[in-house]
Amino acid sequence: MKAKVLSAQQAASLINDGDKVILGGFIGAVVPEAIEKAVGERFLSSGHPRSLELYFTAGQGDGIDRAVNHLSYPGMVSMACGGHWGLIPRLQKLANENLIAGYNFPQGVIAQLLRDSAAGKPGTLSHVGLGTYIDPRGGGGKINEVTGDDRVSLIDIDGQDYLFYKRIDANVALLRGTTADENGNITMEDECLFLENLAAAQLVTNMGGTVIVQVKKLVKVGELDPQQVRIPGIFVNAVVVADDDSHMQTFAEPMNPAYCGRGEVVSRVSRPRPLDVKKIIARRAAMELSQGAILNYGIGVPEVIAAVTDEEGITDQMIATVEPGAIGGTPAGGLSFGAAAFPEAVITQDQMFDFYDGGGIDQAFLGLAECDRNGDLNVSRFGPKIAGCGGFINITQNAKQVFFCGTFTAGKLNVKTGNGRLQIVQEGHIQKFIRQVQQVTFAADVARKNSKEVVYITERAVFRLVEQGLELVEIAPGIDLERDILAQMAFSPVISPELRLMDERIFCEPPMGLSIETLRFNAIKAGFAA
Repeated sequence: MKAKVLSAQQAASLINDGDKVILGGFIGAVVPEAIEKAVGERFLSSGHPRSLELYFTAGQGDGIDRAVNHLSYPGMVSMACGGHWGLIPRLQKLANENLIAGYNFPQGVIAQLLRDSAAGKPGTLSHVGLGTYIDPRGGGGKINEVTGDDRVSLIDIDGQDYLFYKRIDANVALLRGTTADENGNITMEDECLFLENLAAAQLVTNMGGTVIVQVKKLVKVGELDPQQVRIPGIFVNAVVVADDDSHMQTFAEPMNPAYCGRGEVVSRVSRPRPLDVKKIIARRAAMELSQGAILNYGIGVPEVIAAVTDEEGITDQMIATVEPGAIGGTPAGGLSFGAAAFPEAVITQDQMFDFYDGGGIDQAFLGLAECDRNGDLNVSRFGPKIAGCGGFINITQNAKQVFFCGTFTAGKLNVKTGNGRLQIVQEGHIQKFIRQVQQVTFAADVARKNSKEVVYITERAVFRLVEQGLELVEIAPGIDLERDILAQMAFSPVISPELRLMDERIFCEPPMGLSIETLRFNAIKAGFAA
């Protein structure tokens, strides 16, 4: 059976009013940009397709007009369910104006839900989301007032609470690969991730729907290595061959062979990052690393930890993972986040979250946006800004140790350092340690119940989660406890009787001299050492 080879415009015409569409991609990687752009242009010129339901696991966009932003016009969408909304401002606007219904579910749950739905199951049963805004007792993951249908329910099994997420009945999938043969078999040799492409294609095929895959090139039947086929042709209805501009490897880089493990592995020789506030936080976080630990670095400040470990010469002592599927190597940042240079392996996103949800991560380093007196965090919603949880809930509820990393205040914060001490030149005008977060993305009570070690790291103070809330355990040299910490919080933390100063090496220009012995000691202390 030969797959149809269509132009992007012809593929766009296959989508009908009311279709339920799965969109592949992670930020700007593996995004079928040519197809999505053509669908948007068709709507602007004809008014169709209308009333689409959109499903996507991760953030897909550039924060301006690419990827899902092409599909975000009034009347074009009736409902959207995604794991991360921060890069799709046009869709956010529709949700904030109550022009569409919307859900923000954990990224890993959506990936697993596609796979379970493909298998004909009624949905996905998971502990992920308990105690957060995903929990039906906290809102059920609904984004706005017009979102009425309950898609998450609470279930008791042998006295334990679980969340049940209803299946997805999608009938269109817009996906991407690298090469297609005449029968529609798809390989992904130039893609930095595999994501949940196979699960999405199987689901839509089993629903009798239409799977359209964007690629860079076509070959004859028999030319592809069958062991490299990621989407078999029996799950593909149509193929679109895109030009290079619409098939960038990520939205930041046209093609980086290192993300596919190709090219010569060379030691990165780069100028050390200046000692700014992000590097200060990343340095303190790096002091918690354990030899042999399996890690997850979140986006933002945690990305800088990898730069610190490079500078200290200890990167190869841990194994970094990225939630969409990369294992090992050096995680990328910015609009290439999700990729990794010279990874040791790449698995599918649903497989990676199976590993995460089962407790596979030893140490997770994630961002710190809003924190309240109970220790709860909000990284997903700030007034009208719908950032979304992404993989944050999966990761923080299941990693053995969790470290939240971020500045103490936000907005125009300016610090001075370099001599072993920290000086606040200008205080940030936005408090981040507040009485109650707007939305619970990290549930401290669930962490307490599971006896999880949780640490909150800022440039001037370090806290840990205790029964009474947050306990202040470290302050930076040069910082005044009352003026620079307590006066900048909306609640009073517990003050540790053993309150100590942060290591002065953090605040000096030269490398700190983190040793393998330190990492080994941390591993023994945390119970990770064999």
